[in-house]
Amino acid sequence: MKEIMAIVRMNKAGATKKALINAGVAGFTAVKVLGRGRLVTDPEVIAKRKAQLMSMSFDDVTESGATEKLVTDFLDGTRLFPRRLFTILAHDEDVPRIVEAIMQANRTDCKVGDGKIFVLPMLDAVRVRTGESGDAAIW
Repeated sequence: MKEIMAIVRMNKAGATKKALINAGVAGFTAVKVLGRGRLVTDPEVIAKRKAQLMSMSFDDVTESGATEKLVTDFLDGTRLFPRRLFTILAHDEDVPRIVEAIMQANRTDCKVGDGKIFVLPMLDAVRVRTGESGDAAIW
């Protein structure tokens, strides 16, 4: 038995959910999280992403300086990134299929920030209602 933890973009949560269901996952948990990965150091990628984010800020109420500070803090690692964390329990033989489904649903052309997947050993699981343990508790 394995535990799969997938950290994905917030706007990919729906696609991830559909991919997990289509991959035959019996159940999973999803929670909102904040975090930060390795910072991008390529000035060209940073400039392109900053221009893209600034073009999305069409708020007449917020001052442009405040918006630029938010975008800059977001790109330089000062702020944490909102993400969705999916937790899935799976049989060992199902892990490659589930991981591939998550990867397909979350791959973008942004070159950064598509997420991470961690696969961990799971010693046991217990269904609270019935007391079943092991494989019976997750399927």
